[in-house]
Amino acid sequence: MMHHKSSTKVAISGAAGNIGYALLPLIASGYVFGDTVPIELRLLEIPHALKSLTGVKMELEDSAYPCLSNVLCTADPLEAFDNADCIILVGGFPRKKGMARNDLIQANTKIFTEMGAAIDEVASPNVKVLVVANPANTNCLVALNEASNIPTKNFCALSFLDHQRAKAQIAKRLGVSTARVKNVIIWGNHSETQYPDPLTDGYCIRDDGSEIPLVSLLKNDIEWVTNDFISIVQNRGKS
Repeated sequence: MMHHKSSTKVAISGAAGNIGYALLPLIASGYVFGDTVPIELRLLEIPHALKSLTGVKMELEDSAYPCLSNVLCTADPLEAFDNADCIILVGGFPRKKGMARNDLIQANTKIFTEMGAAIDEVASPNVKVLVVANPANTNCLVALNEASNIPTKNFCALSFLDHQRAKAQIAKRLGVSTARVKNVIIWGNHSETQYPDPLTDGYCIRDDGSEIPLVSLLKNDIEWVTNDFISIVQNRGKS
């Protein structure tokens, strides 16, 4: 008699877009959650993109991914997020030519208020939420403020990528493992205006397990930290 593991329910908004299209095979193949974990995909899109989403579903089914147990296409966040274990919010309002940043934030605030409310209402209480759509930090904050039943630590913005980029640059400069560099901060949003900050609270773990502040290790390299380092991290996505 075969015993089936319960599926991990993964919801992705904006699933018919370019990012969603690139992300879905990684999840369905077992690359993200492991090749022994059954995956149920919930693909969320705006109504006029559902036809394209149906084509994405067909491609996923035709690829016969061993981990993929089911694919649901919907325009209803409550259906997509129902008891979801992981939610990746890719869909957002894109910045159009001549559009002021405040207008972009207002448009996305409406979207992510709805997303957060739906997460709060129907998602698993242990759901992990990753916000990709820009402005990522702001969108993440809006969503988590609507989801009072979900721990704040369960929300993560794409700015984590900027954090990792900054951490890697510091580790490279100091000639240490990235695992030893801690508490690097990214101030601002996931954009060219972000301010990567290794000095305020950053530290490095020594061989004996003790901690030494990065401001001490980099005291003779402040010009690099305040110029090249910031520029590298801000523009890394263009490379």
